[in-house]
Amino acid sequence: MGKLDGKVAIVTGGARGLGRSYAHRLASLGAKVAVTDLNLKSYEEYDGERQLMTGDSTVDEIKAGGGDSLGFEFDISDRAATADMAGEVHKAWGHIDILVANAGGGRGTPAETAASIIPEDLLKLVTGMNFFGTVNSCTAVAPFMKEQKSGKIVTVASYAGIGVGGPGGGYAHYGANKAAIIHYTRYLAQELGPFNVNANCVAPGFVATGRVAQFMKAAGGTESDLRTALRRAGTVEDIAKVVEFLTTDLSDYVNGQLIPVDGGMY
Repeated sequence: MGKLDGKVAIVTGGARGLGRSYAHRLASLGAKVAVTDLNLKSYEEYDGERQLMTGDSTVDEIKAGGGDSLGFEFDISDRAATADMAGEVHKAWGHIDILVANAGGGRGTPAETAASIIPEDLLKLVTGMNFFGTVNSCTAVAPFMKEQKSGKIVTVASYAGIGVGGPGGGYAHYGANKAAIIHYTRYLAQELGPFNVNANCVAPGFVATGRVAQFMKAAGGTESDLRTALRRAGTVEDIAKVVEFLTTDLSDYVNGQLIPVDGGMY
């Protein structure tokens, strides 16, 4: 018996990297998992991600392992499309118990995204991917969770949203959006708590996804260069273990909290 047998989960941004690891973790615990992404084969953009795949998509991998999964391709910044997805999941499986609002990411270079010079197009794009995408996802599942009086929501921020800011103020649009997600989650917990719905946030540090490992190698960097107490990069499994905690009964009395998973960054 898995901890999540009979549960239904949605993982946004689940085509590769951390999102893929969250989807696999929840499926391994017995959940039916709906995987969403702008492109369910986005792993094809990066050799490091492509080499990790054992199927055509995360959905196919879960099915091949004996699990149940659905896939949805749409823009998470589109509230109507996000609501339609949640409705389809509920129609297919009868309930929605878990949301991992993982979709997001950054665009542009640190040099061009310093706090006072962020181009408007990059600011809108990254805000849509991160903050609007998170709010849209939570808005889509909340009515179902309220009605059934149970649910677990995990939002995904970043060390960039709680640190002192990047050198020179670069990537300010990304860090500011992740900070907004953290505080939004606190408000969400206060609203949904009376309905027995938990909302918490994880903030990964430097995680060696296939994409990031590929870039690190190209730049000539090593894990020993990282400013972490553990002197290593995180793995996708390191973060997925905390998502497991926040989506199972182990965290029933944890609500409105931020959990950094960064190896002790300093």
